[in-house]
Amino acid sequence: MPQFATETSTGGAFVRQPNRFTERPTPESGRYRLVVSLACPWAHRAVIVRGLLGLADVISLAVVDPIRDEKGWRFPETDPVLGIDYLSEAYFAAAPDYEGRVTVPAIVDTQTGKVVTNDYPRITLDLSTEWREFHSPGAPDLYPEQSRGEIDALIEPIFHNVNNGVYKAGFATSQEAYEAAHAALFAELDRLDARLENSRYLVGDHITEVDVRLFTTLVRFDAVYHGHFKCNRNKLAEMPTLWAYARDLYQTPGFGDTVDFDHIKRHYYVTHDQINPTRIVPAGPLADLWNLPHDRG
Repeated sequence: MPQFATETSTGGAFVRQPNRFTERPTPESGRYRLVVSLACPWAHRAVIVRGLLGLADVISLAVVDPIRDEKGWRFPETDPVLGIDYLSEAYFAAAPDYEGRVTVPAIVDTQTGKVVTNDYPRITLDLSTEWREFHSPGAPDLYPEQSRGEIDALIEPIFHNVNNGVYKAGFATSQEAYEAAHAALFAELDRLDARLENSRYLVGDHITEVDVRLFTTLVRFDAVYHGHFKCNRNKLAEMPTLWAYARDLYQTPGFGDTVDFDHIKRHYYVTHDQINPTRIVPAGPLADLWNLPHDRG
């Protein structure tokens, strides 16, 4: 059974698997467990938002091993809350006939042991909007109602061209598909670089959902996407405005302290056999560069 097959491609173009579990959990403190990989940019979003909003004591966190094996994402040891060794067990508890790839982030109901949602775009938005009664005092409004139109308008091209764009380039199986994804990626990064010349964050003077979504791709860019995924027109560190913006976020509490470059590099370079059959993990770049002054205050 192809439970853990990678996404298919058409004409050499990468196609991302749709999310299978899209139920929206009813907010309840202590009931749900957020399962993530620290290597995964989609899961990393949820880790950041959960922390920024002060939901650490409301939704517990489980971190899987960065190396995904033939059974998918596994826990370093049996999860003490869910009592399972593989995230797939929670997927099959919810849908015994599930044949898709097991993905993170996933929110699991600790009472039933079933996955409730793996709908990563919706998870962070719901944490901001549906879980407000549990936010810590002074928590940021990451999805302010008056700015949602502008935020959504940015989220769409950033997803297609940047967040998913690096995967379109990295997993392309034709030259034409790769070059199209590469061109769209850097065209979008150029637009964002220009936008940030006149604004500290993507929407005004406060961090919002769209900054979180862009950050998790940018923080992986030079370590993984530039070489491993052939996104190599230039490095992030060679785009002065975007690089300073990314360091500004990294040095903001709740961002850099959630980044694990060891997990990131080991996951990408070890698990993508078709791209890196030797499984050699590069030594660089230096993580210390992220703490250089950014001068964006």
